[in-house]
Amino acid sequence: MEIKIVRQILEWNENCHLELQGLFDENKILMINIMGSPGGGKTTFITRLIEALRDEYNIGVIEGDVAGQVDAEKIQAMGIPVVQLNTDGACHIEAMSIKNILPYFDLKNLDIIIVENIGNLVCPAEFDIGEHLKIALLSVPEGDDKVEKYPLMFTRSNALVISKYDMKNYFNFDDNRVISNAKRLNSELNIFKVNSSVGEGMVEIVEYIKSHIKK
Repeated sequence: MEIKIVRQILEWNENCHLELQGLFDENKILMINIMGSPGGGKTTFITRLIEALRDEYNIGVIEGDVAGQVDAEKIQAMGIPVVQLNTDGACHIEAMSIKNILPYFDLKNLDIIIVENIGNLVCPAEFDIGEHLKIALLSVPEGDDKVEKYPLMFTRSNALVISKYDMKNYFNFDDNRVISNAKRLNSELNIFKVNSSVGEGMVEIVEYIKSHIKK
């Protein structure tokens, strides 16, 4: 019985995911799902993306957290439309939650929607939420063994951002180990090395995102 219930939840989520993708395609919106651990640099990375893209594209942000709205306030201070999504304990966002939030946005006047998923390397990887791109962040302080420990996140992502890369020498972080293991899981994974705090390495990931907008 329990297995059947889990299967039903995933099927309902997949149906909603496909419905959302159709809606985004109709409105010519690129939806990006940013995933990673708490403290991995997701919000800083998103603010850097906004700074780099806002002159050309209209952006909306959905901030996912278990509780609170600290990150949403940072985005709002940039003048970007943002909606806070609190899961009240759930470790991931589901497609239906995104669907329920969309009426708060003017989809006709958006080019990109960025979702900051719940800080977690496990659950968010299991649920599609209407995105066209899944971007996983792995920060240097987390260690270079995370691809082996949490393979699904890197198997299902389109891009991997190694964040806080300027701290590499302080943590004995072997980026070759990360890249090798990630590519073994997902040969098409695009990998970027970024120091979001000062913007180093952002040009490449921004161009990558722009290429998907043009598609």
